[in-house]
Amino acid sequence: MKGLRAGVVLVMSLAIAVAPQVNAATSQQTAPTAGETAQRVSTQVHVETAESGEVYGGVGAISGGGGNSRLLIDYPPAQRDQILDYLFKPGYGAALQILKLEIGGDANSTDGSEPSIEHTRGTVNCNAGYEFWLAEQAKLRNPNIKLYGLAWTAPGWIDYGSNFWSKDTIDYFMTWMDCAQSHGLKIDYLGGWNERGFNKLWYEDLHAALAAKHYATQVVGDDSDWDEAKEMVRDAEFARSIDIVAAHYSCEGGDGGNANHCHSTPEALATHKPLWDSESGSQDDNSGTGPLIRAIIRGYVDAKMTGFLNWPLIAAITSNLPYPTVGLMVASQPWSGNYSIGTSLWATAHVTQFTQPGWQFLNSASGYLGGDGANGSYITLRSPDGADYSTIVETAAAKGPSLLTFSVSGNPAKKPVQVWATNIQGKSDQDFFVHLPDLNPDERGRYQFKLLSGYIYTFSTVTGAGKGAATTPPPSELKLPYSDNFDGYQVGQEARYLSDMQGSFEIQRCAAGRPGKCLQLMDSVKPIEWQDDSDAFTLLGDPSWENYALSVDAILTKPGTVELIGRAGIQERPQSHQQGYYFRVSDTGSWSLFKTDTQGRHTDLAEGSVAPIGVGSWHTYRLSFNKAQIAAYLDGDKVTTLTDTPYQTGQIGLGFTDYDTNQFDNLSITPTSN
Repeated sequence: MKGLRAGVVLVMSLAIAVAPQVNAATSQQTAPTAGETAQRVSTQVHVETAESGEVYGGVGAISGGGGNSRLLIDYPPAQRDQILDYLFKPGYGAALQILKLEIGGDANSTDGSEPSIEHTRGTVNCNAGYEFWLAEQAKLRNPNIKLYGLAWTAPGWIDYGSNFWSKDTIDYFMTWMDCAQSHGLKIDYLGGWNERGFNKLWYEDLHAALAAKHYATQVVGDDSDWDEAKEMVRDAEFARSIDIVAAHYSCEGGDGGNANHCHSTPEALATHKPLWDSESGSQDDNSGTGPLIRAIIRGYVDAKMTGFLNWPLIAAITSNLPYPTVGLMVASQPWSGNYSIGTSLWATAHVTQFTQPGWQFLNSASGYLGGDGANGSYITLRSPDGADYSTIVETAAAKGPSLLTFSVSGNPAKKPVQVWATNIQGKSDQDFFVHLPDLNPDERGRYQFKLLSGYIYTFSTVTGAGKGAATTPPPSELKLPYSDNFDGYQVGQEARYLSDMQGSFEIQRCAAGRPGKCLQLMDSVKPIEWQDDSDAFTLLGDPSWENYALSVDAILTKPGTVELIGRAGIQERPQSHQQGYYFRVSDTGSWSLFKTDTQGRHTDLAEGSVAPIGVGSWHTYRLSFNKAQIAAYLDGDKVTTLTDTPYQTGQIGLGFTDYDTNQFDNLSITPTSN
């Protein structure tokens, strides 16, 4: 326990005046000063396992909203398995109890677009994307994990791209459910349209459709706010269609807030349905640890919310995209295998490794330390049979130490108590999720513990908790040259390292008689979007790349425009605010070279025309950078050369300005200087 000064254990006797303090790091005893004793906050926790509170739904995380898990599947197998173990394996890391999956719709939903399983009506690819793969990996590690589906976007064929709340969408959801079943996955929960409110008739029809197909799936409504509860208390039929009432960011500060206080509404409580904070977080994997644990604890203490899902699961995205360190882990370099574990992961473990969905909260053993949220907060849960209990405590923003006195009755009263601690501001692995000496309550089930400020603690009679010890390789740049002819994939797969920002790019047989396989835009119409529109494009590579030439073959199947992006740097939301240089050539032969910034502002650098490239024929495009010099080529002929200096590094991108099933082939990125 070197490096962790986690607290002091005091086993009670019948008469205690000033008990000695035990330094857990050194096992040395010291007496508190008179002033410290006088100022110490004291809290009595009475654990009555016969008590029944709300049923615990679980703690989980969200893969989606969107593209934030994209690079995980491309990691080397050894490091990929380590990351998956840290996220899902019981007794190892986060041990997540719920995994929410995006139902992909081919449009950007924050950090990228996730592919639909049905780009065009009636053509279904149950292996599209990576969400079912991820769910399979989660289930492999924890067969009891619950799965939850939710859409942010939808393919453009749904109601002709005009209305998400349609029968087409319900049919699409049922096809997605069938695909999940084909992967051996049971979807436990299903929502509607992320943060876009609700349509009563649509939810009633969704509930009926699930019943007709005999899916034992609970409907979650409405993944926005608590407004649906107002209608539920007025409309019994609508209320019967919703099994879980769920809102987003229901704690103080909302998205990215401090979570000092959480709220539901009288109407939500009056539904007598489980209340969930079905998306919270949006916090850095380290600095967001305090708000994360407060939201879990105070979500119940303040608002009786029993389920909590952190957004996102992991930042498996390159560092130039929005929210590059937000999640439980960061995994931005599949080429090096490097990843990092956030303190938020260990905060999650303090809950998940000592509870299970179906446990019950104990209201009388949950609250604020000393009755004041400034001191910290705690929750207690018990197993269904009352044989075990767990108390999770946070002192994240407390100003000083406090004394916690337990009094336990019932079956677990005399069981040894495991104590685990995390120093939220710790700097090394030895500060996080450390197992302290077990406690042995006295004959009356009593014990004490001195809490330090800035910590998370778990006190539990549950055994089997543990901490993974895998190590990560050092980070490194993706080396150039890099190339991909797309022939080494199965049809319907995504290409390695490519992260779609808008639209869906998958491997298909090449068009116009070209042998082999190519990268194809799968969308012939614009999808139903969740945030603002942009061209369909995909990014690849290391944001630190500087001097290189991007070359690729492309074919237009209908009139449109081919787009190459170079030195693609910082992207702000929406995805059209992508910093970088763009080279475009239309079927008519008109071309332009311009740059955009993170505000979406467009600056023309050069433009002109060449012979029409037409449709149905292959051409080779090249965009080259060497220090301040930028050059663009078409079929080996130089189109323009110029100098510009603002953007010095960045990824490459490929795209089309129109939605159609156009293709790329023979991607190559080569260095232009040392």
